[in-house]
Formats: sequence, structure tokens, C-alpha cells
Amino acid sequence: MLPAIDPEAFAGALGGADYGEVYLEQSQAASIRYEESRVEDFAASRERGLGLRYLLRRDGAIETRQGSAQAVDPEAALRLRRGLFGPATPPAPRPVGPLTAATHPVRIDPQSVPLDVKVALLRRIDETIRAEFPLVRQLTLAYSERRRDVCVLNSEGAFRREERVSVIFSAVAVAERDGRLQTGMEVIGGLKGYEILTDSDPLAFSRAAARRAVAKLDAPQARAGEMPVILSSSAGGTFIHEAIGHSLEADHVQEGSSPAYKGKIGATVAPENITVVDDPTLPFYRGSFAFDDDGIEARPTTLVKNGVLVDYLYDRVTAMRESKASNGHGRRESFQCRPIPRMSNLYIAPGKDDPGEILRGLAAGLFVTRMGGGQVNTATGEFVFEVDEGFWIEEGKIKHMVRDANLLGVGPEVLRSIDRVGSDIGWGIGTCGKDGQGVPVGDGQPTIRMPKILVGGKND
Repeated sequence: MLPAIDPEAFAGALGGADYGEVYLEQSQAASIRYEESRVEDFAASRERGLGLRYLLRRDGAIETRQGSAQAVDPEAALRLRRGLFGPATPPAPRPVGPLTAATHPVRIDPQSVPLDVKVALLRRIDETIRAEFPLVRQLTLAYSERRRDVCVLNSEGAFRREERVSVIFSAVAVAERDGRLQTGMEVIGGLKGYEILTDSDPLAFSRAAARRAVAKLDAPQARAGEMPVILSSSAGGTFIHEAIGHSLEADHVQEGSSPAYKGKIGATVAPENITVVDDPTLPFYRGSFAFDDDGIEARPTTLVKNGVLVDYLYDRVTAMRESKASNGHGRRESFQCRPIPRMSNLYIAPGKDDPGEILRGLAAGLFVTRMGGGQVNTATGEFVFEVDEGFWIEEGKIKHMVRDANLLGVGPEVLRSIDRVGSDIGWGIGTCGKDGQGVPVGDGQPTIRMPKILVGGKND
């Protein structure tokens, strides 16, 4: 935990620019990787430090001066400020308002659970999976926990402090027969304590990963070509995260690397049944926070409403460039990094169609129930997604599982093609990388149908 913070002691480090900011952080993290039936890696880390940032308007542009130090005392902040501005007499202190503090309820502090208890859990899961699934040649179980205590003081008078505790567990199973390898993966986690693992069943999740890997050994290769594709809500929101989410981050838009959406506020970019929201206020979700790393209070942001583009994801700098207020999506990996526009929990809102009817109405095509990894080129909108679990459909019924499928397309075009949106919703979690920074995110979607998308497969 950060020590008690006297805002007046840091006030002298806030002046001298159009905007000044002190960002304080203390974090603790631990992780265990269990592989080859043993603890393959254990890591623990602790960080404590501060970041200073100043924004100055210069001839229509915004100049940024920033730095960091591995200390959280006011003297370190003033020394760092002198390094950024030189020995000139500092300006008068900026007043700081009253503290706004936020915590997220945690029932079981993960740090209170002994290491041997965590390792024993992974060992029991490993032993059970290997006994039940002899074709599983490799099983990787990973557990990680993190506690972050962050505080933002800025020249606008904000004094905000938040503690975030998160836990994540994943299982990756690799099955092998006759030289053919197939993989299955499951992950659970969120903005919670160790109760994530006591309230759920990590063994059941691991079984699902192993069962999927083994089942794909007998599955035929996915048919290649353009065809109708249904993404189940159980597939999570990887599609929306990659296909449009990054393209709506304001820095990409302003830099010209998202031409499909630049200058398109008010334009129709999707069917009327599509609404896209990014919401960091959802309780316990992996991408949630009470205020962003610019010190701005979190709130839901509707990006696409009934098919019409209505907003982008802004941080403080990109909002200043347009002389508008940020909508609270500035995020940084740590005090050593600069905030940049990022997603939090991005999702397509549920529609009105019955998910079962969507599936029964498919004459022939691919039904995706689990997505794998994905990547997108924001400049062109081109994406490729791996399919972790998919099925071939004929006359509205599942015929068989397929393997080695991936989806390829252009995000804006595919988004416009969606013609059915289910009344359900499912979620996935991950760590999103951008500009060398990783932040926790959630992504969700209902069951959706795309009449024509390119499906590719691998060769044996």
C-alpha cells in the first residue's frame, strides 16, 4: 500500500504548464507457471514509484514533458520536476481538492493464501487432467495475482486514489496423436481476489481445455472459402475488440492510421441493430476501473449507437488536441509509462434475435463457439482470428467439429455485414498490448451472424 499522501506536499510539483500531474503507484504481483507436472516458473515483483507529466500548448501542438522515479515522496517529485524544467524558481503551488478514494470489494486477499496452497491446486489439476486425458502431452497451468494502489494528483484539482486487486487462471492443453497436435485453452479472471478460484471450478475449466484439444484430433480440417459464419456469445468479444475497438482509439484516428473511421462521427458504420459500448464501470470485470490513469472518473462510452458512429476513445492528450473533454480512457501499464487511449470492457450490446433461431436458420456454414488469438492492421482494417472451437453446420444442426480454422476479413466491411444479433451476451478476458504496454481488458458480444466471411485452414 502507498503511504498516507499529503496532497499539499505534492502541490508544488503541479504548476508551470497548461496541465501538470503526479501519478503515484505501488504494485505487487506474483505468478506461477506449472508445466511438465512441476513448477516451471515462479515470479514475484514489487514496484513503487511516481510519474510526472506536463502538457504545454505550443503553436497549436501539445508538448509533453514527463519522467519517472522509483520513489513516492514529494522531494523526489520536486527533484524530477527540476530535471524536466531546469533550476528556475518553481511556480506557485496549484491547489488540490479533497480525496476521492475507490476500492473494489475483495473477499479473499490472494496474498493471504499460502504459496503451497496455490501450488497444490495446480498439482491436483495437473494430475487429474493427465489421468483422464492420456492424449494430452503438455498441460500448462498459470496463476497470477496483482495488487495496484494508484493515486493521481493534478493541476485541475483532482486527488484520486484507487486500489485494484486481480486474479487470473489459465489452462492450455496440447493433445497429440500420430504426430498431429491440437490445442485447447480456457481462462478465468477478473477484478477480484482469490475467491475467483473458490467460487468457480478451475478443474472444470481445465477439463474443457483438454477435452477440446483431444476432440480436435478427430475433427476434419475446416473448409476454406467464403461462407456464412455465426459467432456464438460463448466465443467472447475478440472479434469486436480487434475488428473495430483499436480503430476507434482516438490516437489511431488522429494519426491517420484508422482511415475507415476518421471524420466519420455521425456516419452509419454498421447495421441499425449494432450498438458498441466501452464500459469500465462494470463491477468485477477485468478491464474495470473507477478512474482512468489521467485521473478522470470512469463512465460508459457509447461508440456506435444503432449503427451510427458517435464517439471515439479519448485520453487527455487526444481530447486536448480537439479542445474537448476526455471520456476517461487514458490507461498506462505503470508509473513509468505514458497514458494512451485504450479499451476497457468493450462489447456489442445484445439485440433482439433468439440465439437458437440464428443457428437453426443457417443452411450451411461455420459456427464458432470459442475464439483464439487475433490481430488487426488498423490502417487497413484487415484482421485474422484463430478459431479455438468451431463446428460445421448443415440445415441448422451441428454436423461435426472442425479444426485449424481461422477467420479473415476487413473489420469495417464485416461489421456492416452483420445481419442477426442475439439477445444473449458472453465475455472473454485478456491483456491487450499497444505501444509496448499491456493492460487488462474484457470484451463481449451476443451471438451474431455474418452472411459471408473468408474462412481459412491450415495444411497438415
